[in-house]
Amino acid sequence: MSSNAFFSDLLASISERGRTLLRRGGAPDAKQDASELIELCEALLSGRGEASGIAIAREVLDRYRQLDEAGRLAFFETLARNYGPDRERLSQAIEAWRAQPSDEDASDLHFASEPRRQELIRRLNRAPGGTSELVALRADLLGLLNRHRDLAALDRDVVHLLSSWFNRGFLVLRRIDWQTPANILEQIIRYEAVHEIRDWDDLRRRIDPVDRRCYAFFHPALIDEPLIFVEVALTETIPAAIAPLLAEDRALVPTERARTAVFYSISNTQKGLGGISFGSFLIKQVVEELRRELPKLENFVTLSPVPGFVQWLKQASDVPVSDDERTLLENLEQPGWFEDAELASKLRAVLEPLAAHYFLKARTPKGRLIDSVARFHLGNGARLERIDWLGDLSPKGLRESAGIMVNYLYRLEDIEKNHEAYANDGAVVASSAVKKLLKGEGRRLLDMRLS
Repeated sequence: MSSNAFFSDLLASISERGRTLLRRGGAPDAKQDASELIELCEALLSGRGEASGIAIAREVLDRYRQLDEAGRLAFFETLARNYGPDRERLSQAIEAWRAQPSDEDASDLHFASEPRRQELIRRLNRAPGGTSELVALRADLLGLLNRHRDLAALDRDVVHLLSSWFNRGFLVLRRIDWQTPANILEQIIRYEAVHEIRDWDDLRRRIDPVDRRCYAFFHPALIDEPLIFVEVALTETIPAAIAPLLAEDRALVPTERARTAVFYSISNTQKGLGGISFGSFLIKQVVEELRRELPKLENFVTLSPVPGFVQWLKQASDVPVSDDERTLLENLEQPGWFEDAELASKLRAVLEPLAAHYFLKARTPKGRLIDSVARFHLGNGARLERIDWLGDLSPKGLRESAGIMVNYLYRLEDIEKNHEAYANDGAVVASSAVKKLLKGEGRRLLDMRLS
């Protein structure tokens, strides 16, 4: 950490000296527009001096922050439109390659095809705090992307560079506990995206007891900002509901009796790094950490939400239900429907097979699994182990998934095989219990169980 602080201080010092050389030391003008920013970008790309380059990069980022949304859109559109490859240089490289293909010509073609905005982003990254601000800039870009598809090429270039700067080799795994600095703990509370952390006492119950763990990835350029974190419960068996894991009065599980590690919440903290996945690395490294610490652990599972299930039930045209079943499903709108044992039993007979269909059969028009959580874990090589009826009775759980949760099992010897099956063929590796729930066989088994 001290070496990172020294390097940051050094860059800041160089930047200030560069400002003096450039006589650009004044505060940015809040009334400026995107055109003035583009002039600075041109100066940054054409310059060769180290001190002046760092200073200009710092000023570009400072002035960017002063732009309103319209100014930022204009800035992004200019980068997308005018900062692509040098077309004349690219044409020459193409002709050279066509005339006599060689490794050297291929290299020339590669570099000629690189957009100028990539070099601009690299130079901006040299500014003190540049990496963090480029991540924030990308978050702004994402906010505009859905309405302005012409920015897609710019976004690809930003992601290309961020993916290199945030690759696994730079990430550091740290355990989060009650001794972790308060500013980091505050971020854990703020960014928890699956099961809300209500207050400091709630946080302490999740990270301090002997049967709880929390781990996060950090990057050297964002020292006190976790990129992604996972909360883990140590249990004796595979859980089927979230409430007992989060209960204030739960009984602690001594580590010598723990046989299962449950990943019950994974949250990203940096919107600007969306689409750059760290989760698979995080889970696999945490598994290794836990195995070293607790060699008696046998199962590594998730207790996961199903955030797209109810939306699919309501909106998809291919939901395999009869008119009577569709009418029955309308009861999900009733508050407290799960407290009516007879109604809950009827809904279970319909919903569990539908949940199995949702995971095993349903797809988006592009052929992808509908559920983002399922795509994440199955893509990482997990197996869909169990569908948990009424696993989450929170308002969010009822609203998004009719209370259903699922367990994904990470069996280390099968992870690569499962990943290949999903990546190559879109195959969902599932337990026999889940497969039997498909409509027909699953319903007959459930009717027998309820009779």
